Amino acid sequence: MLLAFFKPYGVLTQFTLDQPGQRTLADFGFPQRVYPLGRLDMDSEGLLLLSDEAGMNSKLLDPEAGHPRTYLAEVEGIPTREALQTLRKGGIDLKGHRTRACDARLLESSPDLPPRDPPVRFRKSVPTSWLELTLTEGKNRQVRRMTAAVGFPTLRLVRVAIGKLRLGEMEPGTWHELASADRDLIWKR
Repeated sequence: MLLAFFKPYGVLTQFTLDQPGQRTLADFGFPQRVYPLGRLDMDSEGLLLLSDEAGMNSKLLDPEAGHPRTYLAEVEGIPTREALQTLRKGGIDLKGHRTRACDARLLESSPDLPPRDPPVRFRKSVPTSWLELTLTEGKNRQVRRMTAAVGFPTLRLVRVAIGKLRLGEMEPGTWHELASADRDLIWKR
């Protein structure tokens, strides 16, 4: 079984509680024996896969496989060409790990996403913009650390695709089992 889930903001990508009152995957009625394939930190949203299939986690997340994952990041400020080029070429040092090259582009307008609860803070004096980044690796809080390293901290982060499987019209907190055609999209580049 392979499930697609739109993980909302503020939910831990685990089934057990760290603190009383914390929202976890246990709050969403998943079938027994599924586990998350990878993670999204509590402050991030978007497409998360869950499965009960042995070996799926390593097949999807092995850095040598170079499996693409696409994110939309609302950042503080408007990134320069130089900042975007630094993101694209990789080599940003994240405490001993050098990032791989990735696709990074500035979006011309805000993407059509469901509102976040709570909303991102608004400051009149600081503009925000949206980036689309496609990475083939997934270190802890990597997108946030990369955008901060080039001077444009991430305010909101949404994973919108794994391979060619897109979040689409899903709403936060909803999930469904993937049909075989959708499963195939995960492995396409």
